[in-house]
Amino acid sequence: MSPPCTLTVVEPGEDDADVVEMWRVTHAKTGDALTVRLYEVIHDSSHELGIDPGLIKDGVEADLQRLLAEQVGVIGENLTLVRREFPTAIGPVDLLLRNPEGGTIAVEVKRRGDIDGVEQLTRYLELLGRDPHLAPVTGVFAAQEIKPQAKVLAADRGIRCVTLDYDEMKGIESGAPRLF
Repeated sequence: MSPPCTLTVVEPGEDDADVVEMWRVTHAKTGDALTVRLYEVIHDSSHELGIDPGLIKDGVEADLQRLLAEQVGVIGENLTLVRREFPTAIGPVDLLLRNPEGGTIAVEVKRRGDIDGVEQLTRYLELLGRDPHLAPVTGVFAAQEIKPQAKVLAADRGIRCVTLDYDEMKGIESGAPRLF
């Protein structure tokens, strides 16, 4: 039975004379119920595991953006960070960088890079390119995985793609054999 379900321990009825314990699992949305009858308990133990920390998703887009801001060398050599979440009229650019020649680089960071991300970066580049303090502006589309269609569209629009290795950026060795 799929979640969400509730488990309740119920008293066995008169028809369940040999039943030691009875559980009823009920689906919260549909009301479907599953009854489990235990006729013998050989061993029953309980272990306190402490406070449930909950699930924490590692490697979300914000984590990638933070790590990339700290390691702009992944994008290219001698780049400096201007600002994270650079504000524009149509939304913030994830990272704004400068190269030694004074050119501006707008970086869009995604976990999974697809055509929508390239379109988003294209709009930012068009808007930022009109600002005389920032022009010329080039674009970098950075993601852990970039779909082939997104790579083709990015190349067509003069946007460079960079595939990010989250574990490497965190300083964790993947354990997979590497040639170099």
